[in-house]
Amino acid sequence: MKWTYEKAGVSLKAADDWVKLVKKAASIAQDSRVVSGVGGFSGLYDLGKGLYLAACCDGVGTKLEIAKKAGDLEGLGQDLVAMNVNDLITCGAKPLFFLDYIACGKLDSQRFYPVIYGIAKACKESGCALLGGETAEMPGTYPAEGFDLAGFALGVVEDGRVITGEDVSVGDLLVGLPSSGLHSNGFSLVRKALLEEGLRLSLDSDPLNEGRSLAKVLLEPTRLYPKIVMAVLEKVKIKAMAHITGGGLKDNILRVIPDEFSLYLDYNSWRRPKIYDLIARAGVEEEEMRKVFNLGIGFVLVIDKKELSLLEDVLKGLKEPTLSLAR
Repeated sequence: MKWTYEKAGVSLKAADDWVKLVKKAASIAQDSRVVSGVGGFSGLYDLGKGLYLAACCDGVGTKLEIAKKAGDLEGLGQDLVAMNVNDLITCGAKPLFFLDYIACGKLDSQRFYPVIYGIAKACKESGCALLGGETAEMPGTYPAEGFDLAGFALGVVEDGRVITGEDVSVGDLLVGLPSSGLHSNGFSLVRKALLEEGLRLSLDSDPLNEGRSLAKVLLEPTRLYPKIVMAVLEKVKIKAMAHITGGGLKDNILRVIPDEFSLYLDYNSWRRPKIYDLIARAGVEEEEMRKVFNLGIGFVLVIDKKELSLLEDVLKGLKEPTLSLAR
């Protein structure tokens, strides 16, 4: 059987249509200080005096279901922070603080403490404060073992340092930062293809022959990119940045460049993590893989080709490889 996101229960078209409706509704609640709103990786608000606030919110998605089955919630806190701060920094904003929301059927402090501790550690790693949050015990809405996570991040960027993508031009280069694996997208498809139907693998199995369980591979926490990006921005002129989440490489990069431009991506120019070979073997075709997954690239920088040597030097100092994705 050929698996798609649609067959797994997730419609990317419905998501796009929903964003259009939200934009329409949000337009009545915006004022002259809203620089960019619904649809971007983060919203920008002009504070005046040369400062802009950037804000965003996101969750972890159905990766939660695998974490619950594996009895391993430890990495979800980092996932939650990463999904937000990685969005936030695409406009050049420095993360300031983070808030979390946990909704559950039954509040179990011992069970959820690793999540909160993971959130705190990830905030520290990202250079922002954990300012607060909300935990809601909602029996009847969630089953006793059920829960969901959401996060909210706010940052600041100075006028003149906002990265808009407006100066992207023909011949600019796309440079990728490696992912740590699947990150926190596409798990509804992963569950169908690898666990529930498809290959019907056990979370305790080691199908990649790496000496670690499938659960450990799938639950690898989402990488945190703020420290890397902030260091790069100090020395390299970056024209645009994209966090590669749902929608894959092409659609996420297209979100941050002018409409008149197209992309050329060489999908053979980097080595994919083995997990994607396994997903392909389960019946997910290449075209669908490109629409749904990051394929090993978690964040993309758009630069003038004259900046490549300098960027390579900066990334080398950070012990990061330079993965050219073509133009």
